Amino acid sequence: MTEWLGLPALASAHGAQIDHLIGWMHLFMLILFIGWGSFFVYVLVRFRRSRQPAAVYTGSTSHITSYVETGVLIIEMLLLFGFSIPLWAARVDRIPPESDALVVHLTAEQFAWNVRYAGPDRVFGKTDIKLIDVASNPLGVDRSDPAAKDDVTTLNQLYLPANKPIIVKLRSKDVIHSFNVPEFRVKQDAIPGLTIPVWFVPDVTTAEMRTRTGNAEFQYEIACAQLCGLGHYRMRGFVTVLSPEEFDKWMAAEEAKLKEQGGADAIWGK
Repeated sequence: MTEWLGLPALASAHGAQIDHLIGWMHLFMLILFIGWGSFFVYVLVRFRRSRQPAAVYTGSTSHITSYVETGVLIIEMLLLFGFSIPLWAARVDRIPPESDALVVHLTAEQFAWNVRYAGPDRVFGKTDIKLIDVASNPLGVDRSDPAAKDDVTTLNQLYLPANKPIIVKLRSKDVIHSFNVPEFRVKQDAIPGLTIPVWFVPDVTTAEMRTRTGNAEFQYEIACAQLCGLGHYRMRGFVTVLSPEEFDKWMAAEEAKLKEQGGADAIWGK
């Protein structure tokens, strides 16, 4: 499906459903294009001036067009109620329990992605707007709060384990941004004043995708899909999907860095 549609390589559990829907929509649009195009050519030939110099004001008495329009309506309703709404509901209404998922806070700003993990205690600590420092603490994490001492933060680097539900809670510090990872078939706006959850299950590690694509430099990229200012073009983040074991090792290394610094500063990924 992805090949003939020209879509990016698929790397999430739910992506095949979206590709399936896109495929049916394109097939239906192709049928409509050929059908209406053929009808237009027929009308041009059938009612050309040399064949019918005088206009007929009674119009067509055939009901064929009504039947065709009814058929188009039925197919559109099938696509909407049979495919689109159930798929949308699964993404919005059936978010997995946080106890079974990795929860990540992703805060967008001009022009960066701030990532925050809860750490081993699985509890996000307090934040304070007074503690925000663009260079050292852009999220205002209050390290004096016991629950915040093990919170891991990175800049423009989102590390995820494969084959586990991921719940990303999107926020924005300034304007509307949009979290978009094409390979995951995920796109969601980040809106100031709102916390918007989006969930997915990545099922292809970065290493596996590099092997599949034959590109040793391949990276999943977070592209901001909303024009958010003059620096919009450089608002890029990257997702690294690891095996569960590799992700645990990465998290343990980040926690060790926090302990070395006494939990005083946020840890920044390169």
